Amino acid sequence: MDINIGLFELLLLVSALVAMLVRRLHMPYSVGLVIAGISFSFLLSPGSPDLPLNNDFIYNALLPPLIFEAAFHMQWGEVRRDFVVVQTLAVLGVLLSAGVTAAGMHFLLHWEWISGLLFGTLIAATDPVSVLATFKEAGVTGRFRHLMEAESLFNDGTAAVAFRIMLAFVAGGHVGPIDVLKISGLMILGSVFCGLLIGNVVLSLVHRTDDHLVEVTFAMIAAYGSFLLADSLHLSGVLATLISGLTMGKRSTGDTITKKGREAVEAVLEYTVFAANSFIFLFIGIQQARREYDTVLWSIGLAIAAVTVGRAAAVYSCCMLFSRSSLHIEMRHQHILFWGGLRGALALALAMGLPPGVPRREEIVTVCFAVVAFSIFVQGATMTSLLRRLGVVEREKPHEIP
Repeated sequence: MDINIGLFELLLLVSALVAMLVRRLHMPYSVGLVIAGISFSFLLSPGSPDLPLNNDFIYNALLPPLIFEAAFHMQWGEVRRDFVVVQTLAVLGVLLSAGVTAAGMHFLLHWEWISGLLFGTLIAATDPVSVLATFKEAGVTGRFRHLMEAESLFNDGTAAVAFRIMLAFVAGGHVGPIDVLKISGLMILGSVFCGLLIGNVVLSLVHRTDDHLVEVTFAMIAAYGSFLLADSLHLSGVLATLISGLTMGKRSTGDTITKKGREAVEAVLEYTVFAANSFIFLFIGIQQARREYDTVLWSIGLAIAAVTVGRAAAVYSCCMLFSRSSLHIEMRHQHILFWGGLRGALALALAMGLPPGVPRREEIVTVCFAVVAFSIFVQGATMTSLLRRLGVVEREKPHEIP
């Protein structure tokens, strides 16, 4: 892949300017970037070089730090209490969401079951970047915020594994229940092993240095190394990176890594995530402007409905299981968990990585982009008002603009 440094510099400049502008407009950063991407696409002449934001770049370069950073910062002490709830939402919830979505695509749009299941599994992965940013800005803290972060992180791992299994079904023809159990068991155990291996090896090396720059380097090696190792073995790079990040985040709070080193790692990861999200949301905007939606508008509308119903079935059904226990989740928080299930980087990377022979491949990719755009523009943009309406944050008092 040829790298156009000038184009990257331009995208970073656009990202920085958008970040400054959205603060003044009180607009979600992701929405601003998608709008900027749409505008940017019209400025590119037909002969302009293509953006190097293809599937390989998004999946192998941008996705690992996003997963690793979220896992590294996971407040394990806060999540441990709700671990059963998190895993129920992340496993049973993803399977429910994927199944309901697939059924909707099959019965409403007459898609083949395999196409519906592929779309259902890849779109089940949530990426509430703008929602969590809104939480931070609004001062939402405590149990619910940690629950939403953890659910989003772990359901990425489940969706990625389920997607791999669906691809194995496409490649191998008939796959029975026993085969599914074997494939999923091997993939989960293998991916977890890769994450634990890389995470612990890197920690043992970090323990031998007090140079914060070396510590940062090792952290980035853990993020990408676990992903690439698992991916090269045809396992789940997403799950491996998640486990690696959890391992390093949990064990680097003591004397394993210096205080200066941890601060440096957090700063580098924060910027890397900012840059990765910027590229991804700009890419979404550019692709939205380039795609032809005229012939699939009906499919897009029904797909959005199917995905929304699937998310609702997952959240409310799973939360109902804990309604009479100490792990009960308030109904208003269930509403936010449902509406805050935005789609983003992982769904796009999985969709764009579909092999050419997959039935309805182009339709799946197009519908996926549309669903992601809907979640950003509609769900993400309305989250602040929903938080206020449900009383999660106080309504802002009128104030004079300086």
